Amino acid sequence: MYQIKGKIDSTNALEFEKDIMTALPTEIDASQLEYISSAGLRVLMKLRKTVGDVTVINVSSEVYEIFDVTGFTSILTVKKALREISIEGKEILGQGGNGTVYRLDDETIVKVYRPDHPIDLIDRERAYAKTAFIAGVPSIIAFDMVKVGDSYGVVYEAMNSDTLGHAIMNEPERRDEYIMKYAQLAKTLHTTSIEDDTITSLKELLTERVNDPVWLEYCEQSEVDVLKDIVASIPEGNTLVHGDLHPGNIMINNGELMLIDMGEVTRGVPIYDAAAIYRDLFAMANGDPEMCRKSMGLEPEVSLEIGPKFFAMYSGITDPEQLKQYLQMMQLVFAFNSMMVLPVLPDKRWAPNLVNNLLRPVVIPNADTLKYILSK
Repeated sequence: MYQIKGKIDSTNALEFEKDIMTALPTEIDASQLEYISSAGLRVLMKLRKTVGDVTVINVSSEVYEIFDVTGFTSILTVKKALREISIEGKEILGQGGNGTVYRLDDETIVKVYRPDHPIDLIDRERAYAKTAFIAGVPSIIAFDMVKVGDSYGVVYEAMNSDTLGHAIMNEPERRDEYIMKYAQLAKTLHTTSIEDDTITSLKELLTERVNDPVWLEYCEQSEVDVLKDIVASIPEGNTLVHGDLHPGNIMINNGELMLIDMGEVTRGVPIYDAAAIYRDLFAMANGDPEMCRKSMGLEPEVSLEIGPKFFAMYSGITDPEQLKQYLQMMQLVFAFNSMMVLPVLPDKRWAPNLVNNLLRPVVIPNADTLKYILSK
């Protein structure tokens, strides 16, 4: 990576220009840049006109201020150097597939991601949290991205309470109250329109996945065509789809539920999100009890207990037989939802199980029903 060091001003700008215009970098490390004058900024402007987008990373606060006040943060992509923090001895609030949440102090928490988690996805989650907050979604405020040892994390405001999952477990006498608030939160999200097109469209995401060539390693072309047909039936939408709306990703602040995880947010159809909640409350509890405890903070039997209550409150269905049919519909969409993760599975050893246990016996025979459900 191209590095710029020391001070760049009128005394060395011509030399700087000659060197950088020979290298023509699109990404510049400014971790050792102490100062840059207007003469140096004009060189970067010339570079941008030549190569297109230019990203300057690891910029100190002092140098970032120069870029900002001169308007160059809107011309170049300028990223501040990340501050480093320690989580040694910090309380763990929750754990999920992507990382672990720690309490830093009374005011802040940090979500620390796996070392192999792409930094651009971490920054995207921080940006999505900001967008959702501005749109009025009940979510905690995201601060900066930080370095934590060999990993990266995002610092958020701290809540005055524990996660919703722990509250459901620790206060059984208030369980129905918490489930009602959980259902109300889901309904709020599923009636919130997100016009910001920086948030990925669910249909675009699924279209990209279903066209991944990896499918043909495990399926017949005719089976992939069925999946493509189902994806094509899904309408575009601007409704917020959280993707991971389980009690371990929700905290309580003065009685109000707040989201703490926005890594899988898209814009699309609410039923796809409801099916992900079904996955967490029912399928995880039945299939992976330890993950149920670790991720959601719920004992499996409690998760299975609150599942029907949540969906009754969420859907407004009170008749037991109608609720049973509604949950069967959720189970079907969940099966399709689960199949669509195959292209991004880090461990493809699970792919044959998905194909043989979900695609062939469940999804394909019910393709027309799925198209009808997902088109609503």
